[in-house]
Amino acid sequence: PRQELPSANLVFLIDVSGSMDEPDKLPLLKRSLGLLVAKLRREDSVGIVVYAGASGVVLSPTTDKDAMTDALSRLSAGGSTNGAAGIQLAYKLARENFQRKGINRVILATDGDFNVGVSSESELVKLITKEAADGVFLSVLGFGQGNYNDSAMEQLADKGNGNYAYIDTLDEGRKVLQDQLSGTLATIAKDVKIQVEFNPALVKSYRLIGYENRALASEDFNDDKKDAGEIGAGHTVTALYEVVPVGARGGHANVDPLKYQKKAVRAAGAAGGELMTVKVRYKEPDGDSSKLLTRVVEDSASSLDRADPDFRFAAAVAGFGMKLRADKQRALDYGEILSLAKSGLGDDGRGLRAEFVSLVRKAEGLTGH
Repeated sequence: PRQELPSANLVFLIDVSGSMDEPDKLPLLKRSLGLLVAKLRREDSVGIVVYAGASGVVLSPTTDKDAMTDALSRLSAGGSTNGAAGIQLAYKLARENFQRKGINRVILATDGDFNVGVSSESELVKLITKEAADGVFLSVLGFGQGNYNDSAMEQLADKGNGNYAYIDTLDEGRKVLQDQLSGTLATIAKDVKIQVEFNPALVKSYRLIGYENRALASEDFNDDKKDAGEIGAGHTVTALYEVVPVGARGGHANVDPLKYQKKAVRAAGAAGGELMTVKVRYKEPDGDSSKLLTRVVEDSASSLDRADPDFRFAAAVAGFGMKLRADKQRALDYGEILSLAKSGLGDDGRGLRAEFVSLVRKAEGLTGH
């Protein structure tokens, strides 16, 4: 709960280069971070570093909300981008104000245009990884379109044991920096890994939908030196699989039928109702050794219309992504996507899920099929 979080030592690292001089970039960034400031407590501190042609501290760490708001309001865009120097300065500020039992985090807000002064991407990643190991985590907020590099920003946040969000409206800023503030600031589990083993007596073939940049080799699951994702307070992570049951027609391309494993499982009598075994490894935020959770999932044989609304909505979002990417193996049509999404609206007080339904309808209108 928000009231139980330790004190926060935050440093905003803000891109004020010329490319940020657009309505959906720096002006939206300032308003969004203002929403975060409004939710901070008297023990939480904020420092602000900007970078463009040069980097500088515009606000030394303070608990004075008026000073934070004033510093944000005075920011303006102009100049080329020197992200590496800005990051070094932001981490220096965070270390100087380090809270031993608190939250220590740099929040990078940018359109992703690191085009001047970065010696190499590997050096940047090395710096972020070292600081995360020392207890200063990194979150990344992306703004704007055009030159935006979504995957690079996500990877930086991943290496920094933090989270990543793309903000294109003030509503999205409110969701990330107010409604989900605890999860944005407080990491409750780091290097989280998920491993799923399907029972071949029941599952003919399967594939993971999405997460291409998060895939790990099987042997990496037990290797605590391998970096993985983080989960914030109150956040959930959903991994969706497309599954073809045994006996169903078709299957996934380039997957040969199992010969020995299937016979062994059936001979052992494990087919039963066990659909899969899910294993999760994670570390405490300040830990180095992982903990293991294992759960067996039974085949409930329930129909999709009885599934949890959150599951149906997540499936609709994944189906929409597959449709936009022209997935050749299996793509839901727009009618199926809309039906799933509308059945999964649930308690949508902020209208975020209804906004998704509108987006699907807009895409259908643009493509005509």
